[in-house]
Amino acid sequence: MMEPRNMSRVTEFILLGIPFLYDLHQIFFVVGLFMYIVTILGNGFILIIIAIEPRLQTPMYIFLSNLAFLEICYTSTVVPKLLQTFIQNKTTICFHCCLIQGFFHFCFGSTELFILTAMAFDRYLAICKPLQYPIMMSKHVCLQMTLATWYASFVIIFFHYFMVWRLPFCGSNVVDSFFCDIGPLLRLACTDTHLIESLRLLAAIAIVIMTLLLIVLSYVFIIATILHIPSAVGRKKAFSTCTSHLLMVSILYGALLFMYVRPNVHSSYHLTKTVAVLNTTLTPMLNPFIYTIRNADVKKAVQNVIHKRKGTLN
Repeated sequence: MMEPRNMSRVTEFILLGIPFLYDLHQIFFVVGLFMYIVTILGNGFILIIIAIEPRLQTPMYIFLSNLAFLEICYTSTVVPKLLQTFIQNKTTICFHCCLIQGFFHFCFGSTELFILTAMAFDRYLAICKPLQYPIMMSKHVCLQMTLATWYASFVIIFFHYFMVWRLPFCGSNVVDSFFCDIGPLLRLACTDTHLIESLRLLAAIAIVIMTLLLIVLSYVFIIATILHIPSAVGRKKAFSTCTSHLLMVSILYGALLFMYVRPNVHSSYHLTKTVAVLNTTLTPMLNPFIYTIRNADVKKAVQNVIHKRKGTLN
């Protein structure tokens, strides 16, 4: 891919943000800042309570701590710049900063999908194979799975953004998004991008659709096993361990499928962009509430920490 001569290379991009909400930017800045602070504090609370409470050092909560850390990182790649666009209507970002932002945003997002898949597999083993669970899902296996999710996401997303980095950008530098999304960036390239577009589609199918199918398959076996439990109390107890995960999966994948898989995606541009903003800000904020409000183990851990704190003070 040769860069055309006599054309200056783009050194920075302009992020348009959300133009159709310009009149409400001050309100959205306050709401967005509040949601970002709650996201950091809530997910940070999960990380701290899991780290200091020994009874939460299990595969289920190791995955959850990774998810909480990912939520902090995922929203932090985009929200600070998004808040800036609410103040300035549009804002600039350097070429390399743009690619770094997009890379980490999608890397953390992809890792989150892999972690949710690992959590579904963990629940499948715990409910469907309870006797073999301690061996099949040991801490060592859990850590290996966690590292594998991070490594896979890094390789897949790095490959795509490395190809984008090599593209010539020599015309318009206006990115019609609130962050450096790879789709709007490719439309600004001064060369043919069909190969990268095709590889991006394959990667999206592999990451989003395949992980969703694995999660659905896990829950097919989980539900089948739960239905064979003779006791109603036993069925309720078994299913209660999955409700938080199911709710998180429904919210996250629902937004992703709405944005990328539904027909006539370009006909509702404003709605799609609004859903993308909510997926970046609202979903990470809900994670701590979803996993702690009805979680007896976390409540007991918090009570233990409070009692220990009172004991040290006395």
